[in-house]
Amino acid sequence: MTDTRRRVKVYTLNEDRQWDDRGTGHVSSGYVERLKGMSLLVRAESDGSLLLESKINPNTAYQKQQDTLIVWSEAENYDLALSFQEKAGCDEIWEKICQVQGKDPSVDITQDLVDESEEERFDDMSSPGLELPSCELSRLEEIAELVASSLPSPLRREKLALALENEGYIKKLLELFHVCEDLENIEGLHHLYEIIKGIFLLNRTALFEVMFSEECIMDVIGCLEYDPALSQPRKHREFLTKTAKFKEVIPISDPELKQKIHQTYRVQYIQDMVLPTPSVFEENMLSTLHSFIFFNKVEIVGMLQEDEKFLTDLFAQLTDEATDEEKRQELVNFLKEFCAFSQTLQPQNRDAFFKTLSNMGILPALEVILGMDDTQVRSAATDIFSYLVEYNPSMVREFVMQEAQQNDDDILLINLIIEHMICDTDPELGGAVQLMGLLRTLVDPENMLATANKTEKTEFLGFFYKHCMHVLTAPLLANTTEDKPSKDDFQTAQLLALVLELLTFCVEHHTYHIKNYIINKDILRRVLVLMASKHAFLALCALRFKRKIIGLKDEFYNRYIMKSFLFEPVVKAFLNNGSRYNLMNSAIIEMFEFIRVEDIKSLTAHVIENYWKALEDVDYVQTFKGLKLRFEQQRERQDNPKLDSMRSILRNHRYRRDARTLEDEEEMWFNTDEDDMEDGEAVVSPSDKTKNDDDIMDPISKFMERKKLKESEEKEVLLKTNLSGRQSPSFKLSLSSGTKTNLTSQASATNLPGSPGSPGSPGSPGSPGSVPKNTSQTAAITTKGGLVGLVDYPDDDEDDDEDEDKEDTLPLSKKAKFDS
Repeated sequence: MTDTRRRVKVYTLNEDRQWDDRGTGHVSSGYVERLKGMSLLVRAESDGSLLLESKINPNTAYQKQQDTLIVWSEAENYDLALSFQEKAGCDEIWEKICQVQGKDPSVDITQDLVDESEEERFDDMSSPGLELPSCELSRLEEIAELVASSLPSPLRREKLALALENEGYIKKLLELFHVCEDLENIEGLHHLYEIIKGIFLLNRTALFEVMFSEECIMDVIGCLEYDPALSQPRKHREFLTKTAKFKEVIPISDPELKQKIHQTYRVQYIQDMVLPTPSVFEENMLSTLHSFIFFNKVEIVGMLQEDEKFLTDLFAQLTDEATDEEKRQELVNFLKEFCAFSQTLQPQNRDAFFKTLSNMGILPALEVILGMDDTQVRSAATDIFSYLVEYNPSMVREFVMQEAQQNDDDILLINLIIEHMICDTDPELGGAVQLMGLLRTLVDPENMLATANKTEKTEFLGFFYKHCMHVLTAPLLANTTEDKPSKDDFQTAQLLALVLELLTFCVEHHTYHIKNYIINKDILRRVLVLMASKHAFLALCALRFKRKIIGLKDEFYNRYIMKSFLFEPVVKAFLNNGSRYNLMNSAIIEMFEFIRVEDIKSLTAHVIENYWKALEDVDYVQTFKGLKLRFEQQRERQDNPKLDSMRSILRNHRYRRDARTLEDEEEMWFNTDEDDMEDGEAVVSPSDKTKNDDDIMDPISKFMERKKLKESEEKEVLLKTNLSGRQSPSFKLSLSSGTKTNLTSQASATNLPGSPGSPGSPGSPGSPGSVPKNTSQTAAITTKGGLVGLVDYPDDDEDDDEDEDKEDTLPLSKKAKFDS
C-alpha cells in the first residue's frame, strides 16, 4: 500500500510508563471473523506482517490527540497508540471508530457508561450538557466538589471536559488564582489546587494544550503549589524561573522550536515534581500526559535534525581547538541529550538521524573529545559513543579502519576507548565495564557484514590485531613479568579480569587471529601467572581462559601448551588449594575430566608423563586415575602394533548396529527370566541371529590359523594385571597359547567370566561354556553392557571401568549367562 494517509506508527505503553515503538505500517479497518466485529488492522510496511489486530469494542474509550494520534486501552495497564503521518488518515480512522461506537466524530474521546445506574444514565442522556457554576471566588468550593464528583463517571468526565473547553473556563480559573494570591486567600488557593488536579485527571489533550500554553503554564504550576496537605506552599515557580536556566549552547533561530523545548521541560517537571504520585486508580488517568511529553520530544528531535545550520555550528564548535572547556562541556552534554531523545524516534527516522550525525562528523568529534583531560566531558562522550555502537557497529568499524591509514596507533578512536578502559579511576570500574561491553560488540563477528566484494570480519579483525590488541594486553603483560603478579591490588585485579574476559571472548569467536597472537606473544603463559593471585576471581578468570583454549581441541594450541609446560601453574594451584572443596578445586578437576572424556591423547600423555606423581594420590575423584588408564591404553597400542593390526582386522569385519538397537537388546537381555532359558544355551542377540555366522567367522578363523603357526614364538604381549591392590588400568587384553584371548581384571580377586581358568570361558576350547564354531558366540571375547562383541576396542575404552563394576555386582545367575 502506497497511501501515505494511512501510514502509521504503532506504540505500546510499557511498565515504566514509556511508549515503546512496535513498528511502522499501514492501517485499515474491516470485519474480522475471528474477532467477530469491526477491527483495526496494521500491516508492517517492510514485510506485510500483522503489527496490530484490535477489535473496536463499543465500551472502549478512544482518544484523539494532536490531530494525528489515536490512543486507547486494550486491557488494564495495556495502552496503545497510533501515530499517523497525515491528519487526513487520522480523521478517516477516527470516523470509523466513532461509527462503530455510535459517536459523533467531532468529539475527541469516546466513552462507555459502565459505572452508572440506569437512572443516572437516563438523567445524563436527557440533559444536553453540564452547567458549570459561574467562576467566582465565593463558588470555588462548589466548583471543586463538581469536579471531584464528575471524575468517577466517564460520561460526566466527558461533559465536564467539554464544558471547560467551550467556556474558556481554565483561563477564568487562573484569573481567580491571581486574585486569591493577592488577597492571600489560602482557602481559595486550596480549592484551586483540587480543581486543577482534577482537570489533569480528565486526561484530555485539548485541555492540556490550553494549560501548557506559554501564557497559562506558570499559573497552572502556581495553583499546584498550594497542596492542602502541606503546611507551607512549594516554590516550583521560583525554581523554574530563577534556578533552572535554559542554555542555548548554539543559538536556536526557530521560535516555535524554542517554545516547544521550554514547554516540554516544564511539562516534564509537572509530571515528575509537581503532581503528587498517582494512586493505582489514577495512574491510567494520566496516560495522555505521558503521551504529550513523548510526542513533544519526537517533534523536537525532528525539528533540530532539519536545521542544518544548527548542527553544522554544533560540530564546528565541538572540534574547534579555540572552544573553551566549559563551552565544550555544554556542547557535549547537549549532544548526549540529543542522542537520548532520538531513542523515541521511529526506526526509519532514527536511521536518518544517526546518518545525519555521521555525515556531520560525529566520530572525529568524539575522537577529539576523548583525548581531553576533563573526565565529565569524556564520560558524556562515552555515552554518545555507546549510542552509536549499539545503533550501527559497522559504521564505527568502517571509520576506525579508514582512520588507521592516516593516523598513528596511539590516537586511533578504538585505542582511545581501550586506554580509557584501562585508566578508569573509579574503584568499581563502572566506566571500564561499559567500555569493555562496547569493545566486545565491535569485535563480535556475529554483527559483522559479509558482501560479495569484501568481508568485514576479515578486514576488521586483521586491523584490530595489528593496531589495537597490543594496547588491550599491555596491562596484562606489564603485570606478569615474574612468577606472580607484580601488582595484586583489588582494582588492578578487576581490570585484568575485564581484559581476560574480552580475550576469552576472542578465543571463542575468532579463529587464526587470536591463535597466532597467543602463540607468538606467549599470552597463555603470562595469563597463567595470574593463577598465583590472592584474588580468587582473577585466578578463576585465568583458568577459564585456558579452559576455553583446551575446549577447542586444537593441536596447535595443544603443542604450544606442552612445549611450554603450561599445566604446571594449574597443577601448582590445585595442590596449593589443598583439600578445600571450592570453585577452584572443581574448575581444575573439570578441566582434566574434559581431557579424559574427550580423549585428547597428546594432553593426556603430557599430563601423566610430567605430573602423575603430584596427582596420583588424589583419590576422592577418579579423574586422574582415569587419565592414567587412558595413557596406558594408548601406550599399549603404540608398543604392540601386531595387536593393533589384529584389532583393525576385527574391526573391519565387525557387525555394526544402531546404538538404539544395542540399548534395546541390552535391556531385553537383563529382563529375560532365567527360567525361560535352557542350561548351557548361549545368549545370542536377536540381530546377530540374522547374520550369516560363517561370513563373519571366516576371515577371523584364517587369522587364528596363522597365529597357531607362530604360537611358539609368541609371548604375552600385555602384562597381566597385578592383583595386589595398587590401582592400575582396569582391563588388559592378553594373548597366549592357541587362540585363547582373555580379559583379566585386577578389580576383583575372583575369576570373572572370560578370565583364565574361569569355568565357562567362552574363548577356552573344551571348556563347559564353549559352543561349536557355527555359532556367533565362538569368537566372543568380551561381553560389554549386555552385547556380544569381538574384542576390547579403543573406542570402547572409556566405559571399561564402569562395565567392570557392573559385572562384579551382577548376581551369580546373571554371571552364568555370561559364562554360558
